[in-house]
Parts: sequence; C-alpha cells; structure tokens
Amino acid sequence: MVFMLRVVGHIPAGRWFLRKIYAIEHPSLEREAFGMHFKNPIGVAAGFDRNGEVYRELSAMGFGFVEVGTITPRPQSGNPRPRVFRIGSDKAIINRTGLANKGLEYAIEHLRTPHEGVIVGCNIGKNTITPIEEQAADYLKVFRNLYLHADYFTVNVSYNTTFKEYVPQTRESITEILQPLFEFRRGQDQYRPILLKISPDLSDEVIDMMTDIMIETPLDGIVATNATTSREGLTTSDKTLNNIGQGAVSGAPLTKRAIEIVARIHARSKGTYPIIGVGGLMTPEDVKAMLDAGATLVQLYTGLIYEGMSLVRHTCKMLIAEATNTDNSTSDTKQ
Repeated sequence: MVFMLRVVGHIPAGRWFLRKIYAIEHPSLEREAFGMHFKNPIGVAAGFDRNGEVYRELSAMGFGFVEVGTITPRPQSGNPRPRVFRIGSDKAIINRTGLANKGLEYAIEHLRTPHEGVIVGCNIGKNTITPIEEQAADYLKVFRNLYLHADYFTVNVSYNTTFKEYVPQTRESITEILQPLFEFRRGQDQYRPILLKISPDLSDEVIDMMTDIMIETPLDGIVATNATTSREGLTTSDKTLNNIGQGAVSGAPLTKRAIEIVARIHARSKGTYPIIGVGGLMTPEDVKAMLDAGATLVQLYTGLIYEGMSLVRHTCKMLIAEATNTDNSTSDTKQ
C-alpha cells in the first residue's frame, strides 16, 4: 500500500484526487492538542509509514496527522520474511517485523522539506543491537537530528517484535531515556511535544507508574497502546498459531484492553493530559468508544488493512453526525 501511495504522490494532481475521494472536513472534527491544531482527531499509527515516505498522501486521504517510524539511528532490515500474517477469523495481524526501517539519515531526507500543513509525529526507538546501557543515546540521537523536522515525538518504550528483552518498566529506566530529551528541548527555540508509547501488556500498576511519570515530568502525553504479545482472545487454532510462531498481535483482540488502558490513564491524570488512543480500532464505533474513554486523538493501523482507507471517511462522517445531533439536542433543550 505504501508503494502505491508513493506512485500516486508522483502523479500530477494525485494528492488532489485522493483528497476528492477520501477527505472530509468539518469544524466539528477539529481538535486542539499539544499546542497544535488538528483538522480531525484520526491519525495513522507508527508502523505504516515507517520511513516518512507517504505522509503527504495519507494527509490527502483525510487523516488529521501521521506518525512515522519507528525510526532508529541506523538502518535495520528486521526479521526474515514472511513476518506479517493476517488472521482473518480474528480480524487480527501477527507481525514480527523487528522495527525494520531505513534509519535516521533516510528519514531526514524525506522529512526535511516543508510538510505542507501536515502534522507529522516521529516515533523513535533504539536499534536492536544497541546494548541496554547505551539505549538513551540512541533515542537522543534520533530526537536531536529530527527535532526541526517533526511536529512531535513519540518515545517507543513498549517493545519491538524481535522480542529482545529491553522493555523498560521501572521509573529509573524510563527517566534515563527521557531526561536527555527534556534537557535538549530546553535549549531550543522551538517546542516539540514528547509523548511516551506504552505496551498493553503492562500491569495496571506499571501503567499507573507511567501515568505518574507523565504528571511529574515535562512529558506532554501518552500513546496507548502498542500491539500485544498475548494470544488471549484469539479463536484461531493453536496449530495455525504455532505454524506462524512468534509475533505481536494487533487488531480486534486488542480493542477492549486498549480502551481500558486509555480510560485508566485518563482517570488517574484527571483528564488534564492529552492521550492518543491506538489499538484495535477497527470500526467507527471503536473510535467513538476510544474517544469516550478519554482519548484526545486516535490512530488507526490494522483497521485500515481490514476495512480499507475509507475507514477514516466513514469515521469522520459518524463523528460529524454525532456532533450535529448533540448540537441539535442542546438547541432543543434551550428552547
């Protein structure tokens, strides 16, 4: 799909054509978050445009923002193919890409030109081969070099699908990664929001700790969640799953847990911090449930694979209809 969007982007009036087919604009869709104005609350999750190659095309299709990456300092090819498996009976995907991307320098080439009004976030991570004791330097290198080329940053501390054991789950390990980013930002003329992306596999106690870190530090928000290593809720046979092997699950099996986590973060932070809700958003109704749980913005990924790019259009239509009905109800009440 990324390849096709790249082709369309090189066709004269290609983005105009995408905009005519997919995009919907309406004042009720607009949102303010992180000091930025979003044309709508629906974004593309990291993992789709890994290298920042098609964010303009995705914006033309009606998305309010695009998060590119995960971007690591050095290119990494990821795990051997096949590494992405569609589980149709569960409306899920199992992937073990291993944060495959073309690295920092390649991303800079694509992101350094003006974004033409597109809000672009950068999801940043460490290279798989980087030792734990050096991981903070990886995050800082990507952050520092892309600082002027992105609108916000998401620090990916969930895990990658190579299943290397480097998931930081203590306050000290998280602070070790975040503090150099805060210090660098303090010395800049322009402010870039910093968000933390967390795993759905964390215990409620650790999620509370992550929320407290957001409240107690200069962190600007949380992205919840990533894919899950759990196989709970899958109806696919054990034989099929064993044949696929390791991988992170995204899609419908994640919906309930992702919404629960967002609601928990929203309640603990008393609704005072923006949350980007992602995970298992397969239908417009799922998006509404996530927003109702306290998400300020949402991101789609697996839902696009199963429902197609028209999902953003259908979701925008539903949100407009809901806002219109609410306005009418309020007007009737006042009368």
